[in-house]
Amino acid sequence: MFLDEVTITVTAGNGGDGAASFRREAHVPRGGPDGGDGGRGGSIYLVVDAGETMLRDYRFKHQFRAGHGGRGEGSKRHGKAGLNLQLKVPPGTVVRDARSGDLLADLVSREQSLMIARGGRGGLGNVHFATSINRAPTHSQKGEPGEERRIQLELRLIADVGLVGLPNAGKSTLLAALSAANPAIASYPFTTLSPNLGVLDLAVADPADERRVTIADMPGLIEGASAGAGLGHAFLRHVSRNRLLGHVVDLASADPERDYQVIRDELEAHDPKLLDKVSLVIGNKIDLPAGVENRAAFAKRRAKDGIPFVAISADAGTGIDKLIASLAQLLPDAATLAKPTEPAGVVIHRFEAGPDAFEVTREDGAYRVAGRRIERLAAQTNFDNPESADRFQRDLARLGVERELAKAGVVSGDIVRIGKVELEWDADA
Repeated sequence: MFLDEVTITVTAGNGGDGAASFRREAHVPRGGPDGGDGGRGGSIYLVVDAGETMLRDYRFKHQFRAGHGGRGEGSKRHGKAGLNLQLKVPPGTVVRDARSGDLLADLVSREQSLMIARGGRGGLGNVHFATSINRAPTHSQKGEPGEERRIQLELRLIADVGLVGLPNAGKSTLLAALSAANPAIASYPFTTLSPNLGVLDLAVADPADERRVTIADMPGLIEGASAGAGLGHAFLRHVSRNRLLGHVVDLASADPERDYQVIRDELEAHDPKLLDKVSLVIGNKIDLPAGVENRAAFAKRRAKDGIPFVAISADAGTGIDKLIASLAQLLPDAATLAKPTEPAGVVIHRFEAGPDAFEVTREDGAYRVAGRRIERLAAQTNFDNPESADRFQRDLARLGVERELAKAGVVSGDIVRIGKVELEWDADA
């Protein structure tokens, strides 16, 4: 099964809690705080692996977690960092936020990587909070929760040659004739329901040519596919990343010229740039009487259009050598073939508001405070520790959250939510 679209959930590791401990040594009275910091949680990366051709690793498993950071310990010992997690994806993977639909990245280069979920920071130990006034702080930070995201991965197949055409034009038979691939072949439409990949070694025609060409047999296209008819967009999204389009036409059909124009029109309707790609028209089934009869008129039209044309019989093997020679002439050199078909990939960087920015809104009868820094402070506060709770109260005042909540109408007894923390507001605190 060819898998080219999946939705997965990735959860980075939580940061480890900082320690609240004190030196306990003989002859060292009032040793002071020595709590170490927690370790950072592991992050999750998407890494392009040229050896992958589909998203099969995500067919059954849809949840992925990185390692948590270790807790800090006494004697200022820091916790262990959580293990990062690398998820392999094929070249040509488009990454979107599953909830908003926003584009996050378009990964095409070999070994390109993207941090998709950041691990939480480790909490600070109490050694950081000693002051001249409070020399024995019991306050330490909890670890920051790791980032969680639900993402959609969509593969847009990268191949050197893409075989396009109407159903039953002979694309799968041609792929089998050109490579060692074994696609499903039958004499009825829509045998191919997902792309098949094969590799053509150009040395079979010219021993001096060391190029190895990937060929994709695309599912048959029908009229209206650009609007989603038939296999529609599931097919067309793969065409955009082929270096060369091999347009296979059944010369034995009732009207080969109309068949040819149907595919051209659908490609143009989906993306006019597709018609600018290097193309080779492949007239198939010249072993049949109708194919022989239609060949000359069809070839004359292609010569008038200035588009290269070669006539073959994929089933009988007629003209395959000439086809391979034409592909070798139209494809770029080995150095260019080794590079991605598109620029080095795109990663979207969105600029967020300053770290101290926040907003107050109403939510189900409660108040919601949303902001990167205040949410992190809430997540890292141990509200069971009075000293930590008092410190968080001072942070609310220092960042202006108290003032904005008062403007919004909060009164004692109201519920205030900050991140995953839910508090009962006490105006007299």
